[in-house]
Amino acid sequence: MERIKTGKIADMRNKKFRFFKHTADVKFRAYGKTLEEAFENAGLAMFNAMYKGKVEKKTKRRIQVEGKDKESLLYNFLEELLFLLDTESFFLASCKAEIKDNSLEAELYGDNAKRYPVEIDVKAVTYNEMFIKQEKGVWVVQVVVDV
Repeated sequence: MERIKTGKIADMRNKKFRFFKHTADVKFRAYGKTLEEAFENAGLAMFNAMYKGKVEKKTKRRIQVEGKDKESLLYNFLEELLFLLDTESFFLASCKAEIKDNSLEAELYGDNAKRYPVEIDVKAVTYNEMFIKQEKGVWVVQVVVDV
């Protein structure tokens, strides 16, 4: 398991997410003071990979997903966001998640994706290089999405 250097902890507390170089796909880490906040920021990072600008909060959706562990819960959450994008053209602006055991409920705010110039098409979430960990009071989730 990759360790986070101590000097980076202060940076993580101030950032929602950060992108990393990857040979073919998009790799990011999302951070949070809580596991819920890290999941929320992972959703925002995935949509930020597609469009860097501000998305308006014109519509609201509620979702519920489950997983057998934290990693599958994160995977299912992000896949549900992609499902909403593909089926309802829902483009995420913000979300508020609540996690209990291996179940997540989230309130999502966003807009019609057709109103935004999407630069990269995220096809799927992967388990490749995925991790969820807590270090020095900061939750870190890493995800690679297929583009």
